[in-house]
Amino acid sequence: MSASRADAAAASERPGAASYGRGARILSIGIASTGALTFAYFSIASHVLGAVSAKRIDLLWSIMFVTISVIYRPIEQLLSRTIADRRARGHADQSLRVPMAIQGGFAALFAAVALALRHTLTSGVFNHHEALYWVLLAGTLAYAASYFARGWLAGHEYFALFGGLVLMESVSRLCFALAVAVSLASGQTFVALGIVAAPCVSLIVVPAAFARRGRERRGVAEIEELDAALAGPGTEGIEEAVAARELTLRHGSRFAFAVSGVMLSEQTLLNAAVLTVDATSASRALAGIVFNVLMIARAPLQLFQAIQTSLLPHLTGLEATDGHDAFARAIRITILAIAAFAATVALVLLAVGPFVMKDVLFGQHYDYDRFGLALIGLGMGTHLIAGALNQAALARDQARVAAGCWLVAAVAFLGWMVAPVIGDELLRTEVGYAGATTFLVLMLWGVYRRGAVAGLSRRAGLTRR
Repeated sequence: MSASRADAAAASERPGAASYGRGARILSIGIASTGALTFAYFSIASHVLGAVSAKRIDLLWSIMFVTISVIYRPIEQLLSRTIADRRARGHADQSLRVPMAIQGGFAALFAAVALALRHTLTSGVFNHHEALYWVLLAGTLAYAASYFARGWLAGHEYFALFGGLVLMESVSRLCFALAVAVSLASGQTFVALGIVAAPCVSLIVVPAAFARRGRERRGVAEIEELDAALAGPGTEGIEEAVAARELTLRHGSRFAFAVSGVMLSEQTLLNAAVLTVDATSASRALAGIVFNVLMIARAPLQLFQAIQTSLLPHLTGLEATDGHDAFARAIRITILAIAAFAATVALVLLAVGPFVMKDVLFGQHYDYDRFGLALIGLGMGTHLIAGALNQAALARDQARVAAGCWLVAAVAFLGWMVAPVIGDELLRTEVGYAGATTFLVLMLWGVYRRGAVAGLSRRAGLTRR
């Protein structure tokens, strides 16, 4: 590819910082709505099903969300980073064969394991409610396509369409709970069916994305044809260099497995307490209470996916073009905004948290502790900051060292939950979550600083040459 073609393609493909900010805002609206609607789905399910049946829905979602985050979100991140990197370097197209192969392998592995564990899951987890097992199997496989589409949309910075995808997902899921609430349907199984319908309905935005991409490619093709007519000798070496940057199965698999470690650790922080309390508590409903409390962290984390989704391709582009000052500024602004948000949430929870949780959202007779809820709010903030630092590490191709930090924090949290250091299992969850996420931020901050120093060293070396 000649220099003029690279410049033209880059100009047409990358919309710049202003567009990044606008896209992040658009995506934030979509995912903010998604977080609220997801919260509403579980709140309505809690009211219409009762504590024990609602707990089964909570467990179904916890298992599914852990699974899809671990096996599918890495491909979303891989696609987003790879496409953004190539677009920043002026190359419009990206082969999808390697990501599709990895995604297909993960889906096939899940199906094999789930079928082998059918009896265990049906009897041991879902108390012989076989329909919940089939929702788990079908829904998890359906999310393979949804998360692949998310990565492709994020890499091309089609944030409005990305927001539409996740919004359609949450709306369709909520409709099933609402149908039971207004007596158009009934029962646990019908509420659960919303979980498998959601990823299928969300894919209606994909044809619009393909149409937009087709228009963009026609515009770039015209530029390339003009450039080919003007190209001089020596362009072959540039073309070979671009081809050499094609994603390989080996590199893609390393990145995907590292991000899988990150996702597994994150889901451990969000779900391990639900599972350990369900296994050890004498109360059949306490695991559902723990799930409700962690929804305080889960809902903002879902909102923050908008920032993470837009942040990764933006940071990747800056790293590819040596925009180190802008890189640091984006991280700094993100962390300050998260800190202000978390402080506000913690103060609100101190003031009205128990009333809102008990009398407004979930309708279950449980006396929530306001200080424990505030701890969850602060832990949510440190979790969000860890997510921002993690995106910086992925943009700098530090996925493996970031995964190590997350795994250490997850193991520490799991050890805390199984050790009876605090007898009250809900308080143990609240203290452990805040402590583990704070520890994680400290480790990832060290990774971020090392990456910044390495970037400055590379820039200084290029300047001397």
